[in-house]
Amino acid sequence: MGTPDFAVDSLKTLLEAGYNIAGVVTAPDKPAGRGKKLSQPEVKKFALQHNLRVFQPVKLKDESFISEIKKLDPHLGVVVAFRMLPEVVWQLPEKGTINLHASLLPHYRGAAPINHAIINGEKETGLTTFFLDKEIDTGNIILQEKLAIDNDEYLDSLYNRMKSAGAQLLLKTVDLIREGKAKAIPQEQLTRSDIDIKPAPKIFKEDCRIDWDKEVKTVYNHIRGLSPYPAPFSKLVSPEGEEIQIKIFKATPETANHSLQPGTIVTDGKKELKVAVKNGFIKITELQAAGRKRMSTDAFLRGFPVTNEWRFR
Repeated sequence: MGTPDFAVDSLKTLLEAGYNIAGVVTAPDKPAGRGKKLSQPEVKKFALQHNLRVFQPVKLKDESFISEIKKLDPHLGVVVAFRMLPEVVWQLPEKGTINLHASLLPHYRGAAPINHAIINGEKETGLTTFFLDKEIDTGNIILQEKLAIDNDEYLDSLYNRMKSAGAQLLLKTVDLIREGKAKAIPQEQLTRSDIDIKPAPKIFKEDCRIDWDKEVKTVYNHIRGLSPYPAPFSKLVSPEGEEIQIKIFKATPETANHSLQPGTIVTDGKKELKVAVKNGFIKITELQAAGRKRMSTDAFLRGFPVTNEWRFR
């Protein structure tokens, strides 16, 4: 059970290891792009290429869907990047249902663990396999693997590393369950009363807006943790008050003492575009104006006559 590209590596790895994939459950096709043509989930595309049976229920409690899953008589349910399952579904398989989660549980339970780990400036994250339980991301842990986060690593890089490493951890987990050697540990054994559990809630559009009032490292981590998707953004304001929405994909932090207001622009109008924040600047190197393509800063400045009188808000 899975939907995005992140889940494809796991499905592919299990299939190549010789496991019999009785069925693949994924999200319904969705309209996408300017033409709003129906787009298939990445997991469905892979499944169809390998002649796997695909289910796309709108409602996971639908009786006809549950009936079809029962007919498969599954030994084990495997969930990677999918929505919350009702108990009637995850309890169906003989050996239960396991989930691959992109964090070191119990930290970063929720929909966006990779994003939040980078946004919070973590130096380390990891992957967890666990048995599903009634509350989301709270089940007994089977295996975990730690991954270091580079100081300048962006979401897409960490995502791809975790996608690959996660598939291998999942395979090890399924092998252990098949051999009857899986030992599941309650998450309570990994918690401490003096340390708060860090959450990873779903990210909404307003969460992506850059707050230039923050310190340089905080702003930089925010950009790294949301690039390339869903993409951090800000409003570029001309001296006349015209606003242009700008997505910022790449930047570098510069620590410096200055007396400029947060959001103030420092530019040579040709190659350099810096934004003042607390204790320094964010030097933008790749961005996208609304209605335009993603481009380098020098290409952007050739088309937009930005001066130091402009600002970000």
